[in-house]
Order: sequence, then structure tokens, then C-alpha cells
Amino acid sequence: MTSEFDLICIGSGPSGLRAAIQASKLGKKVAIIEKYKFVGGICLHAGTIPSKTFREAILSKVSKNKKIHRYAGYSFQKFFKRVQKIVNDEVNVNNDQLSRNGIKVIYGEASFKNKNEIIIKSGKDTREIKSEFFLISVGTQSNKPNYYNKNNPHVILSDDIFSLKTIPNSISIIGCGVIGIEYASMFSKLGIKVTLIDGRHRPLEFLDSEIVDELIYQMRKSGVEFKLGEKVKDVLLDKKGEMNIRIDLESGKKIHSQLAITCVGRVGYTSNLNLESINVNLDSRGRIIVNHDFQTTCPNVYSAGDVIGFPSLAATSFEQGRLVALNIFNKNNHKMSPNFPVGVYSVPEVSMVGETEQSLTKNKIPYEIGIARYKEISRGIILGDINGLLKMIIHRETKKILGVHIVGESATELIHIGQCVMELDGDLNYFLKSVFNYPTLAECYKVAALDADNKLKI
Repeated sequence: MTSEFDLICIGSGPSGLRAAIQASKLGKKVAIIEKYKFVGGICLHAGTIPSKTFREAILSKVSKNKKIHRYAGYSFQKFFKRVQKIVNDEVNVNNDQLSRNGIKVIYGEASFKNKNEIIIKSGKDTREIKSEFFLISVGTQSNKPNYYNKNNPHVILSDDIFSLKTIPNSISIIGCGVIGIEYASMFSKLGIKVTLIDGRHRPLEFLDSEIVDELIYQMRKSGVEFKLGEKVKDVLLDKKGEMNIRIDLESGKKIHSQLAITCVGRVGYTSNLNLESINVNLDSRGRIIVNHDFQTTCPNVYSAGDVIGFPSLAATSFEQGRLVALNIFNKNNHKMSPNFPVGVYSVPEVSMVGETEQSLTKNKIPYEIGIARYKEISRGIILGDINGLLKMIIHRETKKILGVHIVGESATELIHIGQCVMELDGDLNYFLKSVFNYPTLAECYKVAALDADNKLKI
């Protein structure tokens, strides 16, 4: 069978875009199938880029330690206008990259006919195209709990935040994952009363406990109320004064607010792909099961990005897409480095790379920590961030860098210094010998290294 394409990427999010471009660089004929009107996927249109732009728009209007009064003349439309401009600019960049690399973009919804052929529906039109290989990079969508009703305008999914028209007085966010934490911290800066609800007793358990404690402390200072270890029983319309909804918790507590946002996990966007026809296995949340090469149970079909689950980061999705193309066409076994950073774009920012104290203790690995606090760093004082800190974890015997954890200004940028040293198998001596620009936040690495070195001498 003669195929029209060497590779078809279903979905134009980070993994689909990067795989398509990499394959084209290898001289392959590539197409992208996109069900929406614009390329970029959820990451560009409802997730990473809009939320981070929204964050920066808010922080451009308010200092780190203050809030905007909700009656100060601001509206969501003013913030969202900035968001839409950035999204449009990114769409143009993506289209330019695809065009330069000769990648064909086909708009429509894809489903598999067989392992080498897909059906694409666009309105009333239907077509079939063939390819030697496929990459499924369709991403995820918000999980819809039992209490969610799309006809209730006062209960929305996290994907629908940018459809809001007015700033509410109060918001309840159900789900204390990354998305819930990020939006809670942003909304609190707008002077909105925010309540965070989660059935777990600790949020963000994959992060270092000390860093999470500092984040929660700072968010509480901003007015965010945490209801942890609390499960939602029901969400009801309950017009009471200015309040529109009532959240009934299993503990018997009742929370009133104008708006509820559900952030209770995400599920694979796979239900319409007809994957059963090609025997692609899914987990219980509709995510695609792949091997270490991102290959599904159908040998010529690969998958990458959020739709395969952990770590579900835009950064790792980009890299996964690139590796898929290399694995298919270079016939090499390319692996992703384990030293990838995790960033939480809350206020304040949080970022980490490597191991946590908790994981090292569990695995009985001897370590020491070095701490640098922003309030003792000239650049931190200049920026007005007196609460930030950088923690470096060092192996007590080899002095290798095992992990870096940061909360505070520019954490998601600062983390890459530690990441690079870890990737190059560096140790504490790198930071002890290096001279950093002064004043910079990068100086935290020097201070943390000296702190750890002093402890190791005891």
C-alpha cells in the first residue's frame, strides 16, 4: 500500500507540532490533523499559554504583596484581551513554522479506519488519508464530576475560565492540583475571595514538603482559604444574597460562593478516535498506554504529550514529540532525560528538578541540604521578595546534586542552572568555584552551596 504521508500527527499541541517539525527535518512527508480552527491545541488556547499570560497581566497591575481591589475598574475582558493577543501571536508563529517546513495542516476530526488509514470529518465533508506512521497527540480535557452540569453557568470547568465575562466576588475551586493552585493564587490577587477544596490532606504531593508549606503560607497571606481533607458531596444552585451556589461537603460543611471551578483531574481526549479498531490500549482515564519509545500496542502508532499521562507538562510534551520522530525514522532508541524541571506558575512561582527530601529519605539515600533565602540575597531584597528560597540537596558522600527546589520570584527560570549541572553530572564544587553576577537571584546557588558545604564539614 502506498501511503500519502510518512507521518500523520493527530493533534497540533506541543508534541504534535514538535514531532511534525522534527520529521520534516529528516526529509519526511508530514501532515497534522487538527479538529479546531487553529493549531496549538489546549496548551495554546485554553491551558499553558493563556493561564501564564493571565498571570503576568495580573502581576503587571499589582505588586507582589498587594491585591487589586475588585472595584478598581478592572474586568476580565481587559486581562483576556492581552491573553487573546498573545494566543494569536503564537498561532502565527506556529503557522509560519509549519509552512516553512512544508507540513500540511488538515482541519477536521480524525478517527482510525485501520492501522494505516484515518477518516477525517470536517462539517459535511469526509475524506480518507493513509500514512505509514501515526502520532496521537490529542491532549486531555477537564474531568467532569457528577455534580457538574454544563447548563449551570455558575459551575465551570478549568478549560472554560477564559469565557467568563465578569469578575465574581468569590470563587470556590474544587481540586488542589497544579491548575487549581495556579488559578487560586491568581484570582486572590484580583481581590476575589478564594476557597480551595480538596479531598487530600496535602496538595502537590510530588513537590518538596517544605516548598509546599511555604507556598500555602504565602497563599493564605493573600487570602486563599484551604479546605483540605474535604470531599465534595454536591454543588447546588442556592441564590443567597450575592451567592449563586452552595457546595455541600461530606463533612457537613457548606460553602457559599458566586462561582465554582472544577479542577479535579483530566482525561484523555480519545473517545472519538476509534482506537479499539486498531487495538490501542487505554487506561481507566482514557489515556493511551505506551512503551519507553512512546509506541502504542499498535506498532506503527505512537502517542505523546498529556494524553499518555505523567508528567503532563508542555515542556516534556515538546521533547516527547521530537523523540518520537527520531525513534521512528532514525531507528535509534532516544530517551528523555530524567532531569526535567517541573514548574508551577502560582503566585509565588514554584519549580523543582530531581529528588525531594521525602523520596530520598524513603529510599535511604544520605543527603544534606543547602538553603539560600531571598531576604538574604541582594537581588531578592531589591525585588521585594522576602519569602522566596532556594533549596539544594546534595549527596553526603559523592556531593552530587540530587535535587533543586525553589519558591519565589523567577523560580521557573532559576531552576535551569541546577538542571544543567545535574544533567552534566556536576557536584557541589561547581557552585563553590563559580562566580555569579551580582546582584542576581542566581547567587542563591552560591549561598546554598556554601551552606551545604559547611554542614558537610561537621
